[in-house]
Amino acid sequence: MRRTEIDPIAEIVALVDAHGANQYDNEAVTQRQHALQCATLAEQSGARSSLIAGALLHDLGHLLDKHVEVGLKNPVDRQHELIGAGWVARWFQPEVAEMVRLHVPAKRWLCQAEPGYFATLSAASVRSLALQGGKFTLDEATTFHARPNATDAILVRRWDDLAKVPDLETPTLEHFIPTLRACLR
Repeated sequence: MRRTEIDPIAEIVALVDAHGANQYDNEAVTQRQHALQCATLAEQSGARSSLIAGALLHDLGHLLDKHVEVGLKNPVDRQHELIGAGWVARWFQPEVAEMVRLHVPAKRWLCQAEPGYFATLSAASVRSLALQGGKFTLDEATTFHARPNATDAILVRRWDDLAKVPDLETPTLEHFIPTLRACLR
């Protein structure tokens, strides 16, 4: 199938319709609620379109992963950030894909760089952090923070951490479609 025959926005809507009601890890929100809350926080912060799109799509890898149950039933990192970033990179501006790819390293950086950050993580985030390699060493943290897009990925990570409020009202997915369209390649 040629690239022009696929509408990535329709694919995202279909994925969210099919899997968005699934519980987000062991949190008290669904995948859809988590994504919409994260994008809403980015939008309310006045973030540019690419960060809002990255916040919305940061966990898309969970919805794309055909073997997600393996990670839920076993202590294994399915690397959802790489699954999602690979898909997003095909259709969206590079910065959007980087937000997806870097949100996990941003958590590892925050655990190393900010005393007390680890204590703010939910039990599910603590569990996933261990599977993802734990907090960065000082050298890893320095290398990460020097990367282009690291500061923005840390913002997405902060919104990610806050986007776990049960029954919080947010705009619908349709609200964010113009933002997604503006970030297409």
